[in-house]
Amino acid sequence: MKVYYYYTDMGKIGIAEEGGNIRNVYFETDALPRTAEISETEAIKEASRQLRAYLAGGLEEFSLPLAPSGTAFLQSVWRALRAVPYGETRSYKDIAAAVGNPKAHRAVGLANNRNPIPIFIPCHRIIGSNGKLTGYRGGLPLKKRLLELEERRGRI
Repeated sequence: MKVYYYYTDMGKIGIAEEGGNIRNVYFETDALPRTAEISETEAIKEASRQLRAYLAGGLEEFSLPLAPSGTAFLQSVWRALRAVPYGETRSYKDIAAAVGNPKAHRAVGLANNRNPIPIFIPCHRIIGSNGKLTGYRGGLPLKKRLLELEERRGRI
């Protein structure tokens, strides 16, 4: 796996690629696997370009080859997360219903937490059913900033 770090308005973000697919996003506090090679590939450059466009408010939907690794349930949750439109939020309960298991909101929360490609797979758009922000691997301040970014575009 190859990883390259970029400095953004949201902090230092690492993008990882393997076989031409984006596999992980790393925040400053995330540990990098020992086997990772620091290298900037074409796939990583394109992901960075799209990330910067998103953070500048000029891109609402990513078109990248994403390949997160996980169980069938995790994959179904991550697909449901990608279906949440830019500028909108859903609750864990909403996502549980979307994957066909309305009582699995806690399992959806765990799947959300295990999302290896945050931002590109927009787990920041998932909030508590009471409307409050809940956990985010990059920290709640970053989750809030991402939601505010989308809100400024007049959607939320």
